[in-house]
Amino acid sequence: MHLLYAKHDYRATLTLNRPEALNAVNGPLLRELNEALRDAARDDAIAVVVLTGAGQRAFCTGADLKEQQEFLERPRRYYHWMGDFIEAHERLRNLGKPTIARLNGIVVGGGNEFNMSCDLAIAADDIYIRHVGASHGSVAAAGATQWLPLIVGDRRAREMLLLNEEIPAAKALEWGLVNQVVPRAELDTAVETMAEKLYRKLPEALRYTRQQLNFWRDLSWALTIGHARDWLTIHNLAPETHEAERAFLEKRLPDYDAIRKAWAEDRHPEYLWGSPLRTCGNCGAKNLPQEHRYCGNCGRALP
Repeated sequence: MHLLYAKHDYRATLTLNRPEALNAVNGPLLRELNEALRDAARDDAIAVVVLTGAGQRAFCTGADLKEQQEFLERPRRYYHWMGDFIEAHERLRNLGKPTIARLNGIVVGGGNEFNMSCDLAIAADDIYIRHVGASHGSVAAAGATQWLPLIVGDRRAREMLLLNEEIPAAKALEWGLVNQVVPRAELDTAVETMAEKLYRKLPEALRYTRQQLNFWRDLSWALTIGHARDWLTIHNLAPETHEAERAFLEKRLPDYDAIRKAWAEDRHPEYLWGSPLRTCGNCGAKNLPQEHRYCGNCGRALP
């Protein structure tokens, strides 16, 4: 199972269950998460929902980059994946019940977007929060660019998204990314205490309070998420994305210098091997990259 779903008394706990992958999100996990959120929303015995990760190393580290490799070949599949990701956030924000992010480990990229989709957050004191899109081939366009300015302010949001540095738990508390930071041994007790406080509130009043509080998040999300879904899908064809994901698999940093040099020299930064404008004079194959020396169809040298 990619997701553990448990109910106890008035509380439902959803645990991202891929500790071997630092609880990175893949398609099967998203689909299981959506089913669990649908159930939690409809179960009137559930008053509070807790989202956490399995193990102690990670809450969630965003998209599973190994799965994302498949989308380099067929970007349209990313469009479907993104649909499941969007659905999970919308279900989480529109449960009609308060939600708590139990941050049991590092919170990276899309993991912080799940953190921000929750109403409240409690973190162990040894975790950090980080966004890495600008360093590793993506854009935090599914929550972070919309919500971080609302939560931490414009300058701090730019610092996180442009510099991609770790935000330790204490700084995350100071900035308002989390509500509490506690020693790891006290994390469960703190979550239980907060859940109990939420239970001792009027459910209909809580539901409408959340609805009103979500206004600015919902507004920014609705205006931009469709654009983000399309742009991120198309961007899977970009050389930057290919280089970043190859670098991940090879356990190295992307070659930022080579990418910058291509831009500075105006050498097809939008294409890996030049614009697909050549035609083979031997077999007539079209749309061959400008930098290829041989035809990929017949093998003959290109003029």
